[in-house]
Amino acid sequence: MDKPANTIIISPVTRIEGHAKITLILNDEGKVQDAQFHVNEFRGFEKFCEGRLYTEMPTITPRICGICPVSHSLSSAKACEMIMGITPTYTGNLLRRLIHIGQTTSSHALSFFHLSSPDFLFGWDSDPVTRNIIGVAEKFPDLAKRGIRLRKFGQEISERITGKKIHIMGIIPGGMAYPMTEENRKALLAWIPEAIETTKIGIDLIKKYHEDHKQEVETFANFETMYLGTVGPQGELELYDGKLRFIDRDGTIVDDQVEPKYYLDYIAERSIHWSYLKYPYYKKFGYEKGFYRVGPLARLNVATKMKTPLAQKEFLNFKALAPGKPVHGTFYFHYARLIELLGCIEEAKVILQDPQITSSHIQSFGNQNQTEGIGSSEAPRGTLFHHYVTDEGGKLTKVNLLIATGQNNPAMNRSVLEVAKQYVNGKDIKEGALNRVEAAIRCYDPCLSCSTHAIGSMPLMIEIRDLKGDLLNVVQRG
Repeated sequence: MDKPANTIIISPVTRIEGHAKITLILNDEGKVQDAQFHVNEFRGFEKFCEGRLYTEMPTITPRICGICPVSHSLSSAKACEMIMGITPTYTGNLLRRLIHIGQTTSSHALSFFHLSSPDFLFGWDSDPVTRNIIGVAEKFPDLAKRGIRLRKFGQEISERITGKKIHIMGIIPGGMAYPMTEENRKALLAWIPEAIETTKIGIDLIKKYHEDHKQEVETFANFETMYLGTVGPQGELELYDGKLRFIDRDGTIVDDQVEPKYYLDYIAERSIHWSYLKYPYYKKFGYEKGFYRVGPLARLNVATKMKTPLAQKEFLNFKALAPGKPVHGTFYFHYARLIELLGCIEEAKVILQDPQITSSHIQSFGNQNQTEGIGSSEAPRGTLFHHYVTDEGGKLTKVNLLIATGQNNPAMNRSVLEVAKQYVNGKDIKEGALNRVEAAIRCYDPCLSCSTHAIGSMPLMIEIRDLKGDLLNVVQRG
């Protein structure tokens, strides 16, 4: 079928990880009435892992994603440890925490400095040819270099522990395969001052944008949801080994200190016809009222405090945005992400100064003692679950991976709808309005290959349809 004369196609959406599609549905007045965020890619990772030995999974699962392989390997190793009935050594846990911080640093730096900062630096309606990291490098070379080096610091943590920056191999059931050398400890410590300085520059940048564009920021996909994140015993933000905390739309804690292994008692999933991503929701509130968000915004909303002083200071500023309530504005994901980043770098310094970080006692040992294991960690994009069922010989009979981006799927759909209603005007779509719709997705920093385990490629485009379903326009650049 021929495309309409005014056809424009976005292929692919800019500055996200993966490919997707958006459909906007207009009413008779030409206003946006509904929006659907499609992820039309095949999810097969869980199925092809069946039949493998469970002990292989910490090595296999990092291949799900090149951005957050550590989170997958950690959650996988924890699931294996539940099957074996063992716990990591003290130093093994220290190294795991450090490598997890490295991945979070790398991911958050990529999201803010590479993918999102062009909008803040050049403006939504600026030329898309320069509204990207190349344009940032040309006009703001110091900032671009700092963002690249901050990401490098995160990746170097992985490399100096395991020998690899991506698809790491050193996380194993019982702890770690490789110790930290004194040389590598000193080298990583030397990075800390620069990493903190760069993160503070990013925080100043986003706070200045908040001040200069107050109304835009406060109204950008601002809607109420529940939130899920992991916390420590005192409610402190805990990315590596916390317990689940759910809060409702008003900020009331509805479930707290829940062991991640009981996640299925609290979370259900529902299929939707327009996407391979399901709609997870909080069981007790049901499908209509129980959808929740995960990730940096959610984690700061559920947390009571941060563990480090500089991050705690910014955390108090964050909480002051909505005293006594959750911060619901989707745009604030960026600020929350940078506060987490600051806390991660501070914690890395504490870990690197622990005298046991270079100990060679890095692994516990054991054999299979049960046939089911569940592991969890806070991936950069939110709470991640790995759930394995095996036979008596240790071969996997069932694998379930509940990914953060999948849990944010209902909220991403809602965010696209809210922004489209605010900025898209009937059939006459401006490029800047289109960029704002994309930016609603970028706030969540989605990882579509994680959540769908993509085969092939499916470019993102925006379709405009009327209430009858008839195609009015297909929006693209160029």
